Amino acid sequence: MRVLRTPEDRFTDLPDFAYPPRYADVDGVRMAYVEDGPSDGEPVLLLHGEPSWSFLYRTVMPVLAAAGLRAIAPDLIGFGRSDKPAEQEAHSYARHVEWVRSFAFDALDLRDVTVVGQDWGGLIGLRLVAEHPDRFARVVAANTGLPTGDQPMPEIWHRFRDVVRSAPTLQVSRLVQAGCQTDPPEEVLAAYDAPFPDESYLAAVRVMPNLVPTSPDDPATPANRAAWQQLSTWDRPFLVAFSDGDPITGAMAPVLQRTVPGAAGVEHPVIAGAGHFLQEDAGQRLGEVIVEFVRRYPTTA
Repeated sequence: MRVLRTPEDRFTDLPDFAYPPRYADVDGVRMAYVEDGPSDGEPVLLLHGEPSWSFLYRTVMPVLAAAGLRAIAPDLIGFGRSDKPAEQEAHSYARHVEWVRSFAFDALDLRDVTVVGQDWGGLIGLRLVAEHPDRFARVVAANTGLPTGDQPMPEIWHRFRDVVRSAPTLQVSRLVQAGCQTDPPEEVLAAYDAPFPDESYLAAVRVMPNLVPTSPDDPATPANRAAWQQLSTWDRPFLVAFSDGDPITGAMAPVLQRTVPGAAGVEHPVIAGAGHFLQEDAGQRLGEVIVEFVRRYPTTA
């Protein structure tokens, strides 16, 4: 597998993101991550999606750290400072789940985790919760879902997939900007482009939409159906924290609320004034929501 590594000088002077990068080996590739908060705090695993990276959580992490939580934000393989397999064929849904599993459990040995998943972060995180329930204390689903291909994806998602597949040139910052309600400043947009010096680094960005199950015979469908079966018995605290302006995943919020037993009786906030990338539009508010959720549902000794 041919692997590219973004030069570190691409990440100088990132706005509000001075965290030193840390690295873990996962199945022979290097996964980058950043942390904030006390090392002995309750771990909160912050999983980003397509086509962003841990920079997306830069205004969430300080809120968690101030509350005494250990905020951990990895870059998915192919994104951020993590290694980037150069061939699209190196990427699969199952492989991304395994990379994150290896990072969280083998490398960091995290337990009693609160996982926060947005976009692909939820597609991966919800699989991990279903397949390793003993490792997790709580779940926060934020503008995400767990598609099986049994239900159609919204038309706006198909348009997004087509652009990512076929655009002769692809600028990640424009994709992020299109998913925001606010207008990120130029230095923030530049930070989203930083991991991708040229087209050769974009294999994961290009292929991830193709890995979302859109038909019942998709390779990932059986595992996602099995995950739904497990989630339908999950009775630990489960928070649905969606924004009020995401046409891609918005329909999944009520499905998660009525399917997962742990969501019953929980007050599920709607984060106002935010689009698909709610961390970018309302990161501090999302951080406050996570802190409130953790405090309201403490782990039992």
